[in-house]
Amino acid sequence: MVEIELDGQKVEVPPGSMVMHAAEKAGTYIPHFCYHKKLSIAANCRMCLVDVEKAPKPMPACATPVTMGMIVRTKSDKAIKAQQSVMEFLLINHPLDCPICDQGGECQLQDLAVGYGGSGSRYEEEKRVVFHKEVGPLISMEEMSRCIHCTRCVRFGQEIAGVMELGMSHRGEHAEIEAFVGNTVDSELSGNMIDICPVGALTSKPFRYQARTWELSRRKSVSPHDSTGANLIVQVKNHKVMRVVPLENEAINECWIADRDRFSYEALNGEDRLTAPMLKQGGEWQTVDWQTALEYVANGLKQVKADHGANAIGVLASPHGTVEELALAGALVRGLGSENIDSRLRHADFANGAGVAGSARWLGMPIAALSTLQRVLVVGSSLRKDHPLFAQRIRQAARKGCQVSLLNAQAQDWAMPIQHAVLADSSVWVAALAGIAAAVASEIGVQTPVAAEVSEASRAVARSLLSGEQKAILLGNAAAHHEKASSLLALANWIGQQTGASVGYLTEAANTVGAQLVRAVPGQGGLNAGQMLGGGLKAALLLNTEPAQDCAAGAQGLRSAGMVVTLSPFKANLDISDVLLPIAPFTETSGSFVNAEGRLQSFHAVVRPLGDTRPAWKVLRVLGNLLGLPGFDADSSQAVLAAALPGLSSGCTIDAVRLSNADARAGASAADLNPATSPPCVASIYQLDALVRRAHSLQMTSDARMAEVQAQGARA
Repeated sequence: MVEIELDGQKVEVPPGSMVMHAAEKAGTYIPHFCYHKKLSIAANCRMCLVDVEKAPKPMPACATPVTMGMIVRTKSDKAIKAQQSVMEFLLINHPLDCPICDQGGECQLQDLAVGYGGSGSRYEEEKRVVFHKEVGPLISMEEMSRCIHCTRCVRFGQEIAGVMELGMSHRGEHAEIEAFVGNTVDSELSGNMIDICPVGALTSKPFRYQARTWELSRRKSVSPHDSTGANLIVQVKNHKVMRVVPLENEAINECWIADRDRFSYEALNGEDRLTAPMLKQGGEWQTVDWQTALEYVANGLKQVKADHGANAIGVLASPHGTVEELALAGALVRGLGSENIDSRLRHADFANGAGVAGSARWLGMPIAALSTLQRVLVVGSSLRKDHPLFAQRIRQAARKGCQVSLLNAQAQDWAMPIQHAVLADSSVWVAALAGIAAAVASEIGVQTPVAAEVSEASRAVARSLLSGEQKAILLGNAAAHHEKASSLLALANWIGQQTGASVGYLTEAANTVGAQLVRAVPGQGGLNAGQMLGGGLKAALLLNTEPAQDCAAGAQGLRSAGMVVTLSPFKANLDISDVLLPIAPFTETSGSFVNAEGRLQSFHAVVRPLGDTRPAWKVLRVLGNLLGLPGFDADSSQAVLAAALPGLSSGCTIDAVRLSNADARAGASAADLNPATSPPCVASIYQLDALVRRAHSLQMTSDARMAEVQAQGARA
């Protein structure tokens, strides 16, 4: 450790640290703009100039390495005058438009100008004007005259997002930040540039001119989209969600969120919201009260049970639903005497369960450990689009030397160096993974689990996994939804055992793990999602599910059902439903999600329900009461959670006994090497769930438009 004196205080920091790091450790604030703890050091702004003893001039704290015995003063006259001089230069060309700036009230430049800026300017010439840029539907660059060239956005693109979409052109007073050759900013993490911009040069296009920052209430929440469980601050005005920004949690999302976490709130206030119960009468939708709708559903379920038996009733539940909702949905259908409930809507291999009831497939490691991997094999995943924040962590590992290998259907731009790639059609992934297993067996001299062809690419992946220390084999959404998912897992486990790599599922949705833990999967004799969607039901409850978009089998099989009840925040499934019940999205209800690493995170409603919307757990509780079922007397979501997952509280990680990627098989059999007959069903980045599908700005992005073109091609 290196000891320095900072403002009379002794501080010890590791060798190679900068003065800024020592100041952070000591709790001393040094004004800065270009420095950011997650980005490389640029030393552009010079706002962090400090007085270092024996140095002839003030030194930038962010770029001055500590040395033993160094004496630093951050509040001396020399330091203060230097900082004031820098502020004067920064303000020379800055426009005087604070009253109309979206950043006003949370602007770093505005805050520091109060302490370090003068009351007047000596600059009398005309201010510099920078022409606005058009970079897509999410980020506004209308006021680039405000830019102070800190290059945070440029470095974020290069280092975190992995794509240098913005850069600086020209020099001196002609320098500009821009996306070159008319390109747009298309990164799935691009919204973070808005957060880290210290002035109002980059602002949120959907939020632009909607509210003042001091008018907004700030409330904590958890992302309902992918399996990261990113922590959010939801900002509210007049009981309306106006903006979503990250809540820093180093163990989960650090200080970043994906664009779908940030901008999906647009759907909450959209025209497609369902605000009152509706019944289909004579082919026409009629608005009714809750009592009428729930009695209709209860009577319909009783009639179907009497006429066709309990096994004709089933629930298709979204893995984006909360622990509480899924637990009550399971209790409801089981209370009626049926085991027909499934949340594995896009799966094709339903035998690939965790084995013991109430246990779950999971990531196999803490999320934070992804950043420290030295070797990783990703099987069947569009990693960058399926799991943007996991990809970001693996990208950081790759920057530190991690060898990333993949087994996928096609080469994709993951915005990170790919060391080895085995490219094969999804129908022969089992054979391709068996080839890697055979290569591992050949390298270490053991019996191969199944005879398979070994390619040079397979051998390269095997050698990579046999080297290094921190290693993982990660199965993506396409691998989980594959027709032979069980065989892929068995082979991955065999390779993991031989190479010392952990094995895990990236897991698709916000509550994929939680859904398994509360048994939102069929029990003994129950129908799985494929069987239910194949026409096996007379009464179906669709909990936050749109089969046409969410299910591998589609919605056609539900047309033969006598009653289809949709519980959704949106006007969904109009063509197949008989009843629509408006349930609250994540911002209007309390609940819990269990993310990929098995961490339980609870949240509260941030706004009151829209119209006659009700939290789904309350709707299911009342429906259970109308049906006369036991166990539906909870008066809060916390009580439902306590019954579903006893002994756990928010922030806890589920015990290892209930998290398992183990498989009884010792590898694949020769029959498993036969090609699969259908490709895995995987949602594109902005078609993952009902919220993102209805977020206008997200649907205007290049990712969404490209997915639509591909979908049209597939339909043609």
